[in-house]
Amino acid sequence: MLKKPQILGLAPAIVTAYLAGAANPVNAQQAIPKYEINPANLNVETTLPATPVPIPYPMLQQINQYSQAQQDSSPLERVNSVTELRDVRPTEWAYSALQSLAERYGCLLSYPDDTYRGNRALTRYEFAAGLDACLNVVQRLIQEGTSQIGDSDLSSIRRLQEEFAAELATLRARVDGMEVRTAELEANQFSTTTKLVGEAIFNVAEAFGENIEAETVFHQKVRLNFITSFTGKDQLITRLEFGNIGNSFRDATLTNEGRFAFDGPNNNTVELNRLHYIFPLSENATLSIFANAGGHHFYAPTLNPYLEAGGGGGGALSRFGERNPIFRMNLGGKGVGLKYQFNENVQAYLGYLANEAQFPNQSDGLFNGNYSALGQVVFGNSNFKLGLTYINGYDGQDTRFGFGGTGTNLGNLNPAALGVRSTPISSNSYGLETSLKITPNLIVGGWVGKTNARLIGLGDADIWNYALTLAIPDLGSPGSVGALIVGAEPYLADIDVPGNPDFVDDIPWHVEGFYKYQMTQNIAITPGFIWLASPNQNSQNDDIVIGTLRTTFSF
Repeated sequence: MLKKPQILGLAPAIVTAYLAGAANPVNAQQAIPKYEINPANLNVETTLPATPVPIPYPMLQQINQYSQAQQDSSPLERVNSVTELRDVRPTEWAYSALQSLAERYGCLLSYPDDTYRGNRALTRYEFAAGLDACLNVVQRLIQEGTSQIGDSDLSSIRRLQEEFAAELATLRARVDGMEVRTAELEANQFSTTTKLVGEAIFNVAEAFGENIEAETVFHQKVRLNFITSFTGKDQLITRLEFGNIGNSFRDATLTNEGRFAFDGPNNNTVELNRLHYIFPLSENATLSIFANAGGHHFYAPTLNPYLEAGGGGGGALSRFGERNPIFRMNLGGKGVGLKYQFNENVQAYLGYLANEAQFPNQSDGLFNGNYSALGQVVFGNSNFKLGLTYINGYDGQDTRFGFGGTGTNLGNLNPAALGVRSTPISSNSYGLETSLKITPNLIVGGWVGKTNARLIGLGDADIWNYALTLAIPDLGSPGSVGALIVGAEPYLADIDVPGNPDFVDDIPWHVEGFYKYQMTQNIAITPGFIWLASPNQNSQNDDIVIGTLRTTFSF
């Protein structure tokens, strides 16, 4: 039979144990724990953060914060012995109280990782959960008649029940609701390992110029990304893409300098775009494998925040505005990329791409065809970053050297524009990229890129590109962005080949501005323009202005 002193000590034991580690009991009611979820451990890819809703009263705000955190955490679990707790030692001042709750009354609760976390304040909901477990034991003892409880102890228990009645009711309702939602999700889930992340773009645009004959166009493009994780730390990215944008103004302007960042597919044919697998090699190293549509920007940072969108509808309007064009060498290739984190301020990147890797011909394949190999080091912190990039490349005679749809015809060493025969080209590209966060709402960046190209059997050529960028996040409303890009797309500055062909080397200025208005969490409207001065690096050519209105749906 249970002795009276043991049951009489139950009420104070509850209070002592569940306030263990809280130096001030008042703080124990006010403190809200911080629950952190690492996206790398989830089976989904994170999207836009939810907009916080302000709550006028502090206590309501605390309850709302805890309620949100509790949705992301596992429920407390009952332990049978205090020795099961990894972070509780016999020297702890409340050890005996914890031992009594666990071993005598079986109402001690712990976190799922077998920790009690006694050095932090508890919330009222956590206290209510522990109190409820112990009150159930008291009720059972009373019903069994195994002991009698004094009036003072009953009075204390009643006060505790009344004090936490609202929390207990809320907790039970939440558990019931979570069970219903969990059952519904399990019955209707798309996949246990895969999440669908989609994007649809509607785009209206027109090109203007003295000798430009272009009509207003209405484009669309859709991306369906299937993000799969097998371990919680890896990602298999499968992207299906279709649309009718293509390079719509190429025929009207005769230049690639105004290509949209989000162009590509045509005739609404569904294509397999990305097929990438990313996984950690160690705590500091991450490996990316590109089976299709690889790019150096997928693993190496371009240091162009709010403008780099990987060809999507959330960043710059143009391909040039997204990143230093040297990152586009052998764009769409197959290969690998490695990131190594030395510390918080220094990272290194290595990568190799081959866009003829699928062909078994003698001059093709993974190692005997076109390729580009990258080495990059990035220095800095969240406010300032500096990147030094080197890319070695080779393009065969039957393929086209270039910067992935940016730059002038001469800058892409077009044989017809140069008036020379087609020849294989080896190249060494050097880039410097930087980003400076002056304030949280003002980011200045830019880059300089130089490519030394050897036209094998003919001679050498020098190609330059550079840009200055300005991004203003949260302009006007949360999630909105204003941006300005001024620079020069890749252009031929010098060439030394037999005959020394004459060419014009005027700087092909690129000026781009846009405002992305985040109308809702899932819909953004972006008006903007692209102004091309001296297109095809010839000041005799009329300027071209492209106006656009882009609407992006994210889901």
